[in-house]
Amino acid sequence: QDGAASRDSEVAWFEMGLLTPDDWSAQWIEPSLPPASPEPKASLVTVAFHPRKPVPPEMRLRPCTLLRREFVVRAGVKRARAYATAHGVYRLEINGSRLDVREFAPEFTAYAKLLCTQTYDVTALLAVGANAVGATVADGWWCGRVGMTGDSCQYGDRHALLLQLDIEYEDGSTERVVSDDRFRCATGPAVYSDIFIGEKYDARLERDGWSRPGYGAADWKPVVVADHGLSNLRPQHGGPVKAVMEIEPIAVLRTPKGETVVDLGQVIAGRMRLRVRGEAGTSVTLEHGEVLDQQGNFLRNVAGRNKDQTDVYVLKGGGKEVYEPAFTFHGFRFVRVTGFPGTPTVADFTGVVLSSLDTTTGRFSCSDPRLDRLVDNVVWSQRANMLSIPTDCPQRERAGWTGDIQIFAPTAAFLLDVEPFLTRWLRSVEADQLPDGQVPHVVPYLKAYREDIGGMFRTDSSAGWGDACILVPLAMYRKYGDRRVLEEMYGVMERWMDYMRKNAAEHSPLRFHLNPLNWLSRRRRETERLLRDTGWHYGDWLIPSRSASGTVGMFTGAFSTKRPVASSYYAYSAARMGEIAGILGKEDDRKRYEALAVKIGAAFASRHVRRNGRMRPATIQGVYILALQFELVPEALRARAVEHLVRLIHRNGDRLDTGFLSVPHLLDVLADNGHRALADKLLYQEECPSWLYEVKRGATTIWESWKAIEPDGRVTDVSYNHYAFGCVGDWMVRTIGGLEELEPGYLRFRVAPRPDASLTHAEIAFHSVHGGIEVAWKRVDGRFHLRVAVPCNTTAQVEMPDGTRSEVGSGEFAFECRDGGAA
Repeated sequence: QDGAASRDSEVAWFEMGLLTPDDWSAQWIEPSLPPASPEPKASLVTVAFHPRKPVPPEMRLRPCTLLRREFVVRAGVKRARAYATAHGVYRLEINGSRLDVREFAPEFTAYAKLLCTQTYDVTALLAVGANAVGATVADGWWCGRVGMTGDSCQYGDRHALLLQLDIEYEDGSTERVVSDDRFRCATGPAVYSDIFIGEKYDARLERDGWSRPGYGAADWKPVVVADHGLSNLRPQHGGPVKAVMEIEPIAVLRTPKGETVVDLGQVIAGRMRLRVRGEAGTSVTLEHGEVLDQQGNFLRNVAGRNKDQTDVYVLKGGGKEVYEPAFTFHGFRFVRVTGFPGTPTVADFTGVVLSSLDTTTGRFSCSDPRLDRLVDNVVWSQRANMLSIPTDCPQRERAGWTGDIQIFAPTAAFLLDVEPFLTRWLRSVEADQLPDGQVPHVVPYLKAYREDIGGMFRTDSSAGWGDACILVPLAMYRKYGDRRVLEEMYGVMERWMDYMRKNAAEHSPLRFHLNPLNWLSRRRRETERLLRDTGWHYGDWLIPSRSASGTVGMFTGAFSTKRPVASSYYAYSAARMGEIAGILGKEDDRKRYEALAVKIGAAFASRHVRRNGRMRPATIQGVYILALQFELVPEALRARAVEHLVRLIHRNGDRLDTGFLSVPHLLDVLADNGHRALADKLLYQEECPSWLYEVKRGATTIWESWKAIEPDGRVTDVSYNHYAFGCVGDWMVRTIGGLEELEPGYLRFRVAPRPDASLTHAEIAFHSVHGGIEVAWKRVDGRFHLRVAVPCNTTAQVEMPDGTRSEVGSGEFAFECRDGGAA
């Protein structure tokens, strides 16, 4: 910007991976070992309410597989690349060295159509002469226990490896080492390693040097060459899962029951590293949980089949040993330790945090430490639940529930860099979209969910969940300014809209009514064809007053809200499709979707908005919030509808009573309709249900249920690590911080802090695609001071609390006005 030229940089470069099946010479190989055992068939209801006595893991799980091959390398290697993937999860070694720090490759995708391949630079690992390559393969998501019901064999029952090593020499010649029948297989120290149940590692069974040349593998078995095809292979998009930080425990507790429990001080997704010294054959067991019970004892807070979250280490003896599980992870803060030889101390344990995200893009801080802790909790839940896919929780299900990420995407895209991560997940959304256009509740769409939940409700999707195919890409476009995500997902969006149109038109309640008057009104028939009034929907999921305390299957709120919620989302998605079509220059589509949104809105109002502004049902906050936010209430009735909403909130003790889909819009609806003070009151509320109630109770992540810990102290069996209700972070950034994009990617943005009177200062920073944006304000001696940093090639519209407006280009600017208290 100042005309200065940069110094010469290092030369940048890139290379392509293997892009088509023709690029592969390798063959799929499987170990000649027994297949994985499928779990007995059980429904969600059976698992949740009639759990069977579990069979010990050693009796039903199988060991991880070791595969190896030796090869010779000539002198003069210029570059060498390894390309690999697996059925299961794998780690590669060459000459005894691990290739990189990635975890759980090839990660979790819609495997049938999308199996990611990984590329490794192995040039420095090769030696002149004899070399060896080794792979360890575990069950992972392919055939391990996954999902709500803890089912196994969701995609297959055998491990498999595909590996290709391309070597280029200085003289221009090449050589290729591939997975084929020259590989040999065996088992090793991992007696079992299940991504849900946990891992048992017997160090006495270690095979020292197994991935080095010269290892005696005479007793190893041959592999089986398999034909699994290559058409579903795609180079991995986005970064890998890896250890992003380590946490030292804050205490080793002795509980009232006399048990030893390690406290990390923070709920994480990851695993515990153990340091131990003892006799050979000693078993140390680590059981993981997120909370202690009301008496301070260890609690396994997630119930259900195969939710063990337990690791077992068997010592080999002879000195200090360090163990860290390789192919499993857990959601936890507390670890119950049994069998430890001697007295454990905090120095014997390290918490290893795993995530796909390690780049922070947004930062928020203010004068209220409770709000800072709230934002920290949101970040921790995001980090934990963005592990390979955007999950609901890192312990009970670890499933890609589409509704959760739909409401959280705007907050997620501010706090951490999610663009490549969500782009990859959206490709699984495309792959798993059903032929009739439904976007499943869960992506990847595990067989267990398809058969259980899809079978139970006779539908594979829900309003507010399937709409993620539209709303997540749009949130990404607004934050990052890259229209490719809209272009790539447009076909998926159209098919989802077509499904909703047919669902509304062909499944009207009128089909089941015998009243002949219904058939005499053409207007009534047209209205019915525009409403999604039948079938299953989750509605405004997890409404506090309508949810059974301490349970996960909270269906009461769903049944009472599903009809207005389904139709409101149909209208909202139609409007957003008009916006997206306009962005992409599809004018005919834009007009068609905008007209459809207007028609659905009118139909919604005629069905669900009464003449006095009351909604149907009239006593549920979320129904008002969605109708007002989505502009479905006629203008003449809007003020009355707002009054009814405010009355419901006051009647509830000035506390929210909102579920998944309405929470993101609650504070906006109040603030935008003349009730900012009430919005602030809800944000600062410390009585249950509220965000700061969780903070007051010591939460370090966002809870699944507002009442996860009851006001009387009772600890319930839900997840304590769900990011969904953390969507409030977006509102805090836009109002307290005052930062909001006006054009995609923050090419133009608004800075208009609107803090309440209790705050004295706040700072936010966001690393946009154009550069760093900073906003900092403080109150000093009756004056409001604002500092704004604007990146190159962008423009900021600055509005002070007194109404003064300015528009500035790149640079740093300071503003000042009289402080009038609350904005």
